[in-house]
Amino acid sequence: MPIQNAKILLVDNDIEICKLLTSYLTKEGYQVVVAQTGEEGIDKLFIAKYDLVLLDIVLPKIDGFEVLKRIRQSHLTPVILLTSNDEEFERVYGFELGADDCISRLISARELLARIKARLRRESYVAGNGLQSLLVAGNLTVNTCLRTANFKNVKLDLTDAEFDIIELLVKKQGQVVSKIDISEQVFRRPLQDFDRSIDMHFSNLRKKLCNLQATDLIRTIRSRGYMLVRQWT
Repeated sequence: MPIQNAKILLVDNDIEICKLLTSYLTKEGYQVVVAQTGEEGIDKLFIAKYDLVLLDIVLPKIDGFEVLKRIRQSHLTPVILLTSNDEEFERVYGFELGADDCISRLISARELLARIKARLRRESYVAGNGLQSLLVAGNLTVNTCLRTANFKNVKLDLTDAEFDIIELLVKKQGQVVSKIDISEQVFRRPLQDFDRSIDMHFSNLRKKLCNLQATDLIRTIRSRGYMLVRQWT
């Protein structure tokens, strides 16, 4: 079942695609709001709250990459970027700009739905008893209920995918976490050959940590994966 009242903003100028996706996702229980230009999508995002954005790259006037840049200046709403083809450049650049997932417009509606559910499932964890669940690793504190992370009491502005990665690393602190495990546990998909999306997420994470003088928090273990160190200054 979808999150209760989950609201999706679909930014795409293909009228037929918008009709098909709106019909399909509505039947699955989601609310869908359509914007057919990048400017319209940005305007809608600033006047209402959305649980997820489906963003096409090919848009009139300003493309999806520019829209994503503007979204990330003020919003951490999960964004699934719809690429025009399966080229690595578009996926990698999308992740560098802060996309949570990048998928081809040519995938089946069923797979798209699965990707949407995987993203929204993480947002639904806050329910129920209202208790906070804190994970602590030295100066890093992760609240799995509020889905926030702080380093030395300064909040890290993380995307949905970045939070899931840091949460996994904190749970496994001091242990090497392979790309295979990250792909399966965070993105719910097998690791594909030449998939650089995980590297891009870590690159973005490191930039944000570097701004807080936490440059050695995450280490790359050559040919094995990544590790959150137990102690640092």
